[in-house]
Amino acid sequence: MLRQWQSDCVEAALDKYRSGGRNFFCQATPGAGKTVMAAELTKCLIQEDKIDLVLCFSPSSTVALGIKETFSRYLDCSFDGGMGAMGASYTYQSIRFLDDAFWNTIRKYRVLVVFDEIHHCSFDEEGRSNVWGEQILTKIQGLARYTLALSGTPWRSDSVPIAMAEYTDPDGKFLCDYQYGLKRAVQEKVCRAPKIVLVDSEHLSLTEGTEIKKFASILELIKQSNISYRSVIQNEAAMNYLLELGCRKLAEIRLCSPQAGGLIVAASVQHAKHIQSLLIQHFGQSACIVTYQHENPLEEIEAFRHSNTQWIVSVGMISEGTDVPRLQVCCHMSAVKTELYFRQVLGRILRVNTAPNQEAWLFTFAEESLIGFAERIEQDIPDTCTYLKQNTKELNHFTAEPKDNLSTTTGKNPFQTDRSQLNWRDLEVQPEGLSSLALSQEELKLGQFKQRVISAFFDRL
Repeated sequence: MLRQWQSDCVEAALDKYRSGGRNFFCQATPGAGKTVMAAELTKCLIQEDKIDLVLCFSPSSTVALGIKETFSRYLDCSFDGGMGAMGASYTYQSIRFLDDAFWNTIRKYRVLVVFDEIHHCSFDEEGRSNVWGEQILTKIQGLARYTLALSGTPWRSDSVPIAMAEYTDPDGKFLCDYQYGLKRAVQEKVCRAPKIVLVDSEHLSLTEGTEIKKFASILELIKQSNISYRSVIQNEAAMNYLLELGCRKLAEIRLCSPQAGGLIVAASVQHAKHIQSLLIQHFGQSACIVTYQHENPLEEIEAFRHSNTQWIVSVGMISEGTDVPRLQVCCHMSAVKTELYFRQVLGRILRVNTAPNQEAWLFTFAEESLIGFAERIEQDIPDTCTYLKQNTKELNHFTAEPKDNLSTTTGKNPFQTDRSQLNWRDLEVQPEGLSSLALSQEELKLGQFKQRVISAFFDRL
């Protein structure tokens, strides 16, 4: 059964096509079900004898596979481009490898072309188009009977116009045929309401030789020293603290939703491997890893989707379009700090499923750009952004033992660790930019954090 927004969008697209329009642009928040809507629209066009074939293009093999499976199910036929298939699903990268025979064959049919996450394709007349955008305009747009462009985040970090998109003149405001925002999706229970936790501290110290410098926030540290954000996310103690928050929240959710899982977005392969080691050895969690270096990353993701493993650590593999509804907690420790990527990562934990608990939590550090992105999410959905700031008043919620009885192979509770190990402390500079970012053990200990904006973890103080 279609969701209301999907039915409305299908009807809007059909109306435009029936009235002579050829291109339709749908912006729907990540996790809302754009692929299902596109498959339903395709079915309607086939039933009305308006198209013979459908071609789908997307930014990654993971997304392309998901589209293939959804379209095959909805159209009740193969969708692999072979004999008797109604179409096929390709990546944008593959467009350049499709030969003339392919395009000549396509020209003989009435084709619907679906562009998923179209913001990956840029085009303008000033020479700033990327390869995919140029190929869409030169090879595809002219031969398609109809086009359907989809995006959950319809903008680009480089501010170049998106291929197939329309903009107002002269102010350049993006126009679309149908829009389904996150606020409405949460109100209609199509997506989970996200809680974004920005972790900060008022007592950081940086040792440079014999000199000790103190800072009142991560923002101040980055602005007034040579320390980069990458150094923060690769700091051992900082990683431990953020992971502890994520593990506690996931354990709480799994009390009533045992299949719930968590996602760690890492900055590099080495970073991901270290995080996986911390999760397993320090926190007693089950954790797998998937990166662009894996031979079969799709198999790794698929295995996690249907497993009971608590965490999956990813480098560039689980972002937009990846459908793993059991993901409900995310620790964002990527060095990529664009709003586009931030919202795409957030979208991985917003897909609803049938589990009793439908919370969605994203944990990250209070870096300037990330603060701004989180605040803009809050403007869309009020009361979703939580700031954690160091305070001398200790919260019992963090010092109490967890409510569940998770255990490691040694029989110990994975959270009953030496509290001194969880303090942000001095670390020696290590390869790949690990810094000597430090917090005094006396000034910042686990449990000395409180909520600044709203009550997301616990009741209001």
